[in-house]
Amino acid sequence: MNALLDIPLVGNEKVPQELIDRISELKARLGSRVLIVGHHYQRDEVIAFADLTGDSLDLARKVADLHGVDFIVYCGVHFMAETADMLTPPEVQVILPDLRAGCSMADMATSDQVEDAWEVLGEATDEKIIPITYINSTATLKAFCGRHGGACCTSTNARSIVNWALEQGGKLLFFPDQHLGRNTCADLGVPLDDMVVFDPLKQDGGNELDAYARAKAILWKGHCSVHQNFMPNHPDIWRARDPEIRIIVHPECRHEVVLKSDVAGSTNMIIKTIAESPAGSRWAVGTEHHLVNRLKNSHPDKYITSLSPFACQCSTMFRISPEALVASLQNIADGTPENVIRVDDETRKWALLSLERMMEIR
Repeated sequence: MNALLDIPLVGNEKVPQELIDRISELKARLGSRVLIVGHHYQRDEVIAFADLTGDSLDLARKVADLHGVDFIVYCGVHFMAETADMLTPPEVQVILPDLRAGCSMADMATSDQVEDAWEVLGEATDEKIIPITYINSTATLKAFCGRHGGACCTSTNARSIVNWALEQGGKLLFFPDQHLGRNTCADLGVPLDDMVVFDPLKQDGGNELDAYARAKAILWKGHCSVHQNFMPNHPDIWRARDPEIRIIVHPECRHEVVLKSDVAGSTNMIIKTIAESPAGSRWAVGTEHHLVNRLKNSHPDKYITSLSPFACQCSTMFRISPEALVASLQNIADGTPENVIRVDDETRKWALLSLERMMEIR
């Protein structure tokens, strides 16, 4: 039995043994026809059954290399399942166990809003604009970037993708996460004064048109509802309490939080950095609390805690439950798969261009 299943849940509850046995039995019956994929932010009792785990870029690369699989049960959120559908052959069916598992950040940029913004920016400047969408976005926005010579990125390769875009000349439009865009551009030496925020809920994005003409980077007013909760005073509080503690955060955090951290990087980088740190090291981690708890349980020789004084949970990712997982597996076994995620051919064609650039640029 996977040791993760013995980790107490919130409220000291555990997954009923009957449910564990049922999932295990269905997995064994379905065999290699079904692959369960789990994002790092999933709860432990779901991750325990995952055949593949990783962050967005890692999982995208893994599913793109799959062969001989009929079904992918994607324990993540909607945009991740869309990406998996586009990166796998048409005969592979990608299933999202709970259709309510969306992404609040992805919802902050719609196709109509981005098209409107593109028109505003076209009126503001004749310079070339390269659109970059964070992977936390819909397939239609990935397709928008593909049609307009842009690319998709993840937190792992955002620096390389943004650098590539800036080298094309002109300007950068980065959506939907302003914080990842700001942190990445600043890391590449773009002054904060050369960045402007486009608010899709305001006329002309909330700025005079000449502000876009002057800017090097136009950042969408969007954010991660989890990482937005880490505040600039949190590192100060921890350092006052424990001078030896190190602060490590995800680049979806506010720029002020990143500036006060010792290390900032993708989910995989956070995992790797803590794993390779010496015994006795002390870490306050600014990312989703299921991952923080998993790191804590995986490294008992180190002190690991959340940077925030309260749990920062991805509530939409949490919708993927063991009950939803067993239902998905049962439906496949019965020959009636449900919640199959399909991206239409036209969207897939253009979105794949931006995804292929994401995979190629390192």
